[in-house]
Amino acid sequence: HHTTFEPNWNSMQRSMQRVALSSSKRALSKLQRRGFIAPAYNLAKKIMPKISDTEAAALNSGTICFDRELFKGSPSTKDLVSKYSVKLTPEEQSFLDNEVEVLCEMLDNYQIDLDQNLPPEVWRYIREQKMMGMVIPKKFGGLGFSGHGHAKVVEKIAGRNGACAVSVMVPNSLGPGELLYHHGTPEQQDFYLPRLAHGIDIPCFGLTGAASGSDAASMRDEGVVCMQDGVLGMRVNFSKRYITLAPVATLIGLAFKLRDPEGLLTKGKEGITVALLPTEANQFAPNGIPGLQTGARHNPLGVSFMNGTVKGNDVFIPMSCVIGGEEKTGYGWNMLMECLGEGRGISLPALSLANSKLSTLAVGGYARVRKQFKVPIASMEGVQEKLANIGRNTYQVTAAQALFDAILADGEKPTVLSAIMKQQCTEKGRQSINEAMDIVGGAGISKGPANFVATAYVATPIAITVEGANALTRSLIIFGQGLTRAHPHLRSLIEAIQHGDDMPTFNKELANIIRHAFTNLGRSVARGLAVQVQPKGSDVAGYYEAQLSRFAANFAFCSDVGLTLGGGLKTSEYISGRYADVLSNLYMGYAALWFYQNNKHVKDLDKVLDLAMADVCHNIQEALFGIHANFPVPLLGPVMRAATFPRGREYHAAPDKLRKAVSELITTPTEVRALLTENVFVSKNPNDRVNQISRAVSMAVEADKLLSKCRKEKRQPTAEEQAKIDAAEELREQIIQVDAFETLAGKDHKAQHMVPTWTVQRSEGEKVAQ
Repeated sequence: HHTTFEPNWNSMQRSMQRVALSSSKRALSKLQRRGFIAPAYNLAKKIMPKISDTEAAALNSGTICFDRELFKGSPSTKDLVSKYSVKLTPEEQSFLDNEVEVLCEMLDNYQIDLDQNLPPEVWRYIREQKMMGMVIPKKFGGLGFSGHGHAKVVEKIAGRNGACAVSVMVPNSLGPGELLYHHGTPEQQDFYLPRLAHGIDIPCFGLTGAASGSDAASMRDEGVVCMQDGVLGMRVNFSKRYITLAPVATLIGLAFKLRDPEGLLTKGKEGITVALLPTEANQFAPNGIPGLQTGARHNPLGVSFMNGTVKGNDVFIPMSCVIGGEEKTGYGWNMLMECLGEGRGISLPALSLANSKLSTLAVGGYARVRKQFKVPIASMEGVQEKLANIGRNTYQVTAAQALFDAILADGEKPTVLSAIMKQQCTEKGRQSINEAMDIVGGAGISKGPANFVATAYVATPIAITVEGANALTRSLIIFGQGLTRAHPHLRSLIEAIQHGDDMPTFNKELANIIRHAFTNLGRSVARGLAVQVQPKGSDVAGYYEAQLSRFAANFAFCSDVGLTLGGGLKTSEYISGRYADVLSNLYMGYAALWFYQNNKHVKDLDKVLDLAMADVCHNIQEALFGIHANFPVPLLGPVMRAATFPRGREYHAAPDKLRKAVSELITTPTEVRALLTENVFVSKNPNDRVNQISRAVSMAVEADKLLSKCRKEKRQPTAEEQAKIDAAEELREQIIQVDAFETLAGKDHKAQHMVPTWTVQRSEGEKVAQ
């Protein structure tokens, strides 16, 4: 039935696009004849956004890949499948199966929280095993792992202990290693990279200050070029905070604004500069860095990773400490944008995915084992609703991470996609761990060795906040940078304006934008009609491919209409945030389809895909309606709605039946459960709670089936059946227990101060206590 309609609708779509293109040519011709191009140019000069040097650095960093296809309105799952694939190398897989497994077994989550630090043997192990130098190339002594290998190591550790995962993650994503490799002098690389790879130096990077959180370029930290004892250097004042690993770091990367009022620089320029500050004297700082202050700790919600301050007042830093030397002064922001943006799409999503996978494995299992009203709570619809959200989120983040890692493996550095990854994955990780806490209830609230969700739950706001707070990433970065970077024609038009009176280029790019808008107007109408008769049937992936194709055209058309806001789009954060929601969900949707095509052999995975895509479609629809209803230019909102949703809302939240099916898939021994819990660490200790739950799921399912069978047959269990039932019940009883302590924090809660030293005083009309 589906194939019968496809040729006709494809033909209709092509016809409507030809009509739209013809209309755009006629419209442009009229504009030119009536002399409207020059006034349009003058207007554009006034309203188009001005690009600052720091914005230009961000826009010029990294690469453009699949995000360009989304802005064109012509993405394709087939193209994604043919172009991108990702797989761990045998060396990376062996490292996960051995070194990482050993590390995870060493970690006592509860004790680490009590100690507010990793044990000495753990610090030593992660340094000796080069876990802080995973991404450093082998020629410098590192492991030379891919982005995917890095992500999987962080993910597995995070499922056991977040503080340890962060301690491994930061040197591989936010540390100076990447900056050194790409921008350091040969002497800096040969000295520092082997030390970082072998864990001799512990790195940190100081970027955030009191006045510069998400707006890192507004830092107050300032240095002045000077000479001291015949050595060219900089006298710098700085005060950094929220710096992970700073309290134990031996090599501090420092970003600051450099001025050269005396003109002492012979190379490089003024501007944001990045230097490496060793805590002990070396060949680049023969006298050390007197005045450098580290060691003070913040307490990030009681989560046990090292985080603190880096300060210095009137500190002399030799020019040899600048990454890349004197010629790289003033290029720090470009370096940061190029090197650190990639890590944002790897590390924090890996932490979030670990939370979602752990929720799927342990909370999904707990819901099957735990009983109330004589039935597993996994059978209760209120719990199933939350389990379905966990399963959906885990699938979406798994797919998004795999596609992003595959794009990196292809040599791309997609900064816009990395912002989407950070915002979307951490939000979905937050939702998953919140749902997990609701399901486990008191077992999640009572801290102790048996609690497997509390630490992840408490730490979740940290991932939301760091590396660009999600609220601002959504409302300012994703669409704001994405539109300028990835739109096929906008960047060239802005450059034509900024380069002076370049009317020919302006005319060309304006014509291209008008043509692009009309093309996607035609696509929006044609594809909107086509999906009305697109049956889902058994081809779930094909059905949602058609829906996303429609949405991509809608997004591209509405983005072109959004250009009428000019520079005002920067400050229209409500609108920009909704555009970001559409763009982000398009990426998440195509990632889900790409992942399904690579794993469709997994039985019943189409049900999880159906749930995930229903969520994506509903999210996109609501974001588009929000744009239409609130667009500040009169009449354009209704125009966009007429072109994209002439029939009103068409997409709804997933039906209960589908949610129930997905909840069943993640709470029983299925291929889906195995796929969505791959790479979760399970201790070999039989008393470990996650180990117990992992074993108990199949035992509880079998025992419940036996009990049901006996009730139907109105008989008692056989001896063999009773043994299986008893074993399941014994393990179930262990799992539902929670920790209790004689004292907490070593203090007696029944001490003498709790004994009253006063007595009841009788007052008029009051009975005396007996």
